[in-house]
Amino acid sequence: MKSRKRVLIIKGVLLLIDLSVILPVALIFSVYFGLFGKLESKAELKNIQSYVASEVLSEEGKILGKYYWENRSTVAFEEIPPVVVEALIATEDARFYEHNGVDAIGLMRVFFKTLLMGDKSSGGGSTIGQQLAKNLFKRENHGVLSMPVNKIKEAIHAVRLNSVYSQDEILALYLNTVSVGEDTYGIKNATMRFYSKPLDSIRIEEAAVLIGMLKSPTAYNPRLHPSRSLKRRNVVLNNLVKNNYVSKEIGDSLKKIPLNLNYKNAGRYGDIAPYFLVQIEELGSKILKDLKKDNGESYDIYRDGLKIYTPINCQMQMNAIVAVEKQMRNLQSLFNRHFKSSAAYTKLVNREVEKSARYKELKERGLGEDEINKVFDTPIPMNIFDWENEEKVNLSPLDSIKYYLKILHNGFLAMQPNTGEIKAWIGGNDYSYFQYDHVTSKRQVGSTFKPIVYATALEQGVEPCDYYSNERKIYDEFEAWSPRNSGDEYEGKYSVKGALANSVNVISVELLFEAGIENVVQTARDMGIYSEIPAVPSIALGVADISLLEMVTAYCTFANGGESVAPVFISRIENRKGEVIYESKQTKGKRVFSQQTAYYMTEMLKGAVNEGTANRLRSRYGLNLDMAGKTGTTQSHADGWFIGFTPELVAGAWVGADNPSVHFKSIRHGQGAATALPIWAYFMQECKSKEVCKPYINGKFKFPHHLNEMPDCESFKENNVVDKVQNWFTRDKRLRKERREKRRKERRRN
Repeated sequence: MKSRKRVLIIKGVLLLIDLSVILPVALIFSVYFGLFGKLESKAELKNIQSYVASEVLSEEGKILGKYYWENRSTVAFEEIPPVVVEALIATEDARFYEHNGVDAIGLMRVFFKTLLMGDKSSGGGSTIGQQLAKNLFKRENHGVLSMPVNKIKEAIHAVRLNSVYSQDEILALYLNTVSVGEDTYGIKNATMRFYSKPLDSIRIEEAAVLIGMLKSPTAYNPRLHPSRSLKRRNVVLNNLVKNNYVSKEIGDSLKKIPLNLNYKNAGRYGDIAPYFLVQIEELGSKILKDLKKDNGESYDIYRDGLKIYTPINCQMQMNAIVAVEKQMRNLQSLFNRHFKSSAAYTKLVNREVEKSARYKELKERGLGEDEINKVFDTPIPMNIFDWENEEKVNLSPLDSIKYYLKILHNGFLAMQPNTGEIKAWIGGNDYSYFQYDHVTSKRQVGSTFKPIVYATALEQGVEPCDYYSNERKIYDEFEAWSPRNSGDEYEGKYSVKGALANSVNVISVELLFEAGIENVVQTARDMGIYSEIPAVPSIALGVADISLLEMVTAYCTFANGGESVAPVFISRIENRKGEVIYESKQTKGKRVFSQQTAYYMTEMLKGAVNEGTANRLRSRYGLNLDMAGKTGTTQSHADGWFIGFTPELVAGAWVGADNPSVHFKSIRHGQGAATALPIWAYFMQECKSKEVCKPYINGKFKFPHHLNEMPDCESFKENNVVDKVQNWFTRDKRLRKERREKRRKERRRN
């Protein structure tokens, strides 16, 4: 009986031994032959390309931001510093150069200690090749067999990878695909994220921190867990010493160095031109839909590692950032001191409360007004935008709404007039707080629209030194509409040139009728304005809602001799092989008005800078540039504008609150010359001090010799032509029309 039991025990033990061998072997063959899902063939592995972020670059080649599903950039093995490779091998796979992708000793440890004995602390035993396979192919769920099946798959893939790639290529693939957490992949991005430096500048102790994170990106994140990360870094340094990559003396000295992070997370759209990158993302995606790869698929802006070159000039963009911050910090402080609450403001606050997502959610939950008011009056911790510094405060939702209603916003755009290339783009105060882009948003444009009226009038035969009476009129055919001047002064006469320089409303309306409303609207269309423009006389005063992008594009026509241009956002796109797959084509612009009109308009807008509404550019800001421009202020000072240009650069600025009901109470502080113009001035001051910008702003407007020179309207008075001008006012409309027609024909012949 005992011998029979002994035999059964022996058989049982032998069976267990057999099963411990047969079952793993059977499992391996089952995985190998695809019973647990497809394995990648050697041919497929040879052509594998992991998703790579597309980079947006400035005209100088500096990275502005990225688009990605996974934030990953690739580098060749030759670009990876040896210390990174040494730290990786010493810590993750000391026998990397001695096996074919699978370390037998490590694999045995996985089977016997991790799987059979359940000792998870013994480690996974995965080689760099196996970890690369895990990075490339996501693990699948196979129930209780998930761990062994996935490990076997990774081992098979590692062996196959080792047969089609060199060991250096495997190291590069691994370091390009590894995750360091925070939605960041690859050693290049990790170095930039945690140390704000290029990969080739990384130090030994810094490389040790990043390699140490690979074991657990969150647990050893140096920003979140500095103490834990420091200990892990020192383990990596010990491994470098142990494997004779650095001496013990150097290792000991490096362990005394603190982490010294220079952390920078600019987000998906970067921190230089985030609003512009949102535009590029949309436009780039549209362009790429029609561009095909070799396999016939369309390019993917998030996965295909493209390089998208833009005409943005990094120095100009930084100048714009400085200019905006300088003006808006001062202006917001001034506004806060002058702003007074009113009954209208209280109603506005109440409307904003009822529009908020919080209010709607509370309403849906069935809360009454008293309960909702209690929620809105209860302070909670929150971060709020402030020009001085970001603050975390305890603020009630109601006070938060009041706070943000009083924030003034801005937009700034700079463009090259002969090419349409965009050089700088600021869409708002801070993209992390305000995503609404004020370069593309539409607001009333005020007097910045007047030059379009004047240019159309000149094309119709009006001359810069024609004089018009500064009298207020009532237009009965338009419901007795009667435009007013800003200062309510209605005496004397102004030349056309003087009326524009001083932004005289009543004369601008008169010129609108002389030119014809439909003609003015068509001129605006031809200059690049696509927003709706109502066919009413008040468009002469800028009642139309138009974007800053459209207005700057339109003003390029003045600087470009009367020819329009289209904005250029993208210069070219290259695929990951460096092949150009898209290039912006310079198309000849449409002639909107004659060179003579363009020359006259430039001279007249120079008058607005030299002696008109924009004269503080010289008197206060000391700009001695050859420049022209026009201020704009809308009703109740809700919007402030300035658009100006030099021969090689057109730039515009807008300032206002999100809600036009919130504004300065006086024109002194709320006019475009006080709100928007200083941004333009500070930008130009910055450009004057930077060599790369000087060619765009130091040029001189050239007088085309075949054109009529700009007349000096003051000399007309000296030559007693005033009487003739006064008599001209008494002529009937037929004679005035004949005169304009004669001038128009002469201009066309020229």
